[in-house]
Amino acid sequence: MEQAISRAKVLMEALPYIRDFRGKKIVVKYGGHAMVNPELKNLFAKQIVLFHLVGIQVVVVHGGGPQINRTLDSMGIESSFIDGKRITDARTMDVVEMVLAGGINKEIVQLINAAGGRAVGLSGKDGGLIRARKLLFSRKDVSGNLTDVDMGHVGEVTAVNTDIIDAVEKAGFIAVIAPSGVGDDGLTYNINADTVAAEIARQLKVEKLIILTDEQGVLDAGGKLVSSVKYSQIHKLISTGVVTGGMIPKLECCMRALEGGVTKAHIIDGRVPYSILLELFTDSGIGTQIVKE
Repeated sequence: MEQAISRAKVLMEALPYIRDFRGKKIVVKYGGHAMVNPELKNLFAKQIVLFHLVGIQVVVVHGGGPQINRTLDSMGIESSFIDGKRITDARTMDVVEMVLAGGINKEIVQLINAAGGRAVGLSGKDGGLIRARKLLFSRKDVSGNLTDVDMGHVGEVTAVNTDIIDAVEKAGFIAVIAPSGVGDDGLTYNINADTVAAEIARQLKVEKLIILTDEQGVLDAGGKLVSSVKYSQIHKLISTGVVTGGMIPKLECCMRALEGGVTKAHIIDGRVPYSILLELFTDSGIGTQIVKE
């Protein structure tokens, strides 16, 4: 009986959040360990279906770096990175597209459908969903001078055709998007999934952008989780070295989303079961929320 009462209390705690978010949109960037662990994969799909059933419109944008690495290794293709960015020649781009759009994307769609939802898989090339251009990248050489680096088919978003996402949602489906785009030059570009999620969130003016990671969220100088960060604090956190490594581009994506009209961004630990549910539907949350002011 006590266990049943405890579950009922959880549902009651979620009620005001369900009421507030009903009819609104969220973008979820799906990545990290939550994409690898079978139990977490199924729990992710069930959470997405739950949000959809209570009237929250969800767009899923996924990554797939580890899966791409494994496939490239199995094919004898060496992976090269500069500052965490994959150098993507034409052959590597073919593999990236095959893994993201042909493998991972369809698996996520199948998991959501198996959980009782209705999902549609899209890549940035479908209907010109994501327009892109070659990413211009520079780094300092041994003399401290900036030099241009050719990253190959690595791109950045120039435009998002939200009509496609709107059409999918109006038909009652959940859009699951692989992070690739097509340029005016006709080439396909590999784009960072966090960046794609932020740009889609901006264009849709969603209520929340949620980024799943393999970290608790933003940590302070003592290694303690910071539950809430203001937009105006982010530059200081980076410049003082409190935030380092891969968390920096994630925070920059959150800033870009907020600048475009997104109400809040969240960085949460996807290794925690029911992580999105706990962040959105409970009073305490589990990760870091980023707010304008």
